[in-house]
Amino acid sequence: MFIFIIPLLVGFILNSASTFTSTFSRRWGKRKGQWASVILRDVFGIPLWVIGLAMAVREPAQGLISTGPVTEILVWSLMITGCGVMICGLGMLGKRAAAPTMEDKLEERGIYAFIRHPIYTGLIIEFCGNILLKPTWPVMIACGLGLIWIPLQARLEEKDLVERLPGYRDYMQRVPRFFPHISHLHKE
Repeated sequence: MFIFIIPLLVGFILNSASTFTSTFSRRWGKRKGQWASVILRDVFGIPLWVIGLAMAVREPAQGLISTGPVTEILVWSLMITGCGVMICGLGMLGKRAAAPTMEDKLEERGIYAFIRHPIYTGLIIEFCGNILLKPTWPVMIACGLGLIWIPLQARLEEKDLVERLPGYRDYMQRVPRFFPHISHLHKE
């Protein structure tokens, strides 16, 4: 019944291993370091955890709460918002999102002026939407594990970004990780 946990966790682990671009590049050279990150995250990590999440959604299980029209509106609002935030983040980074290098530049414009990890923010919102979309134990466990993994992933990624991007440490002090400060929004 909970076989989905295997690809989910293996995907999270491989995705997390991809955050060592600077370490891989020092050890094997810049090009091979970049490819190690791409293969770990884009070829194996993300597809595996997405498969695990899809397996959890498809797992036949009793709903834990009853849903109605208000829940439907909330679910699709969360899904659209999460997707929009991720698309903004991915659009600003372009190729850097899929294939990080030692030559990457710090992005501080657009959505990155308000949050450091919009892709993860969108994913947090999407996981919450999935819990409401199909409120079953398998989905709640899969999304709950995802919500635990994201902050760990972000911290690992930030260690790498501090090494790869001049100014990232200062950027971390100015810009919140996942959600903008309300006072920051009023200044813009």
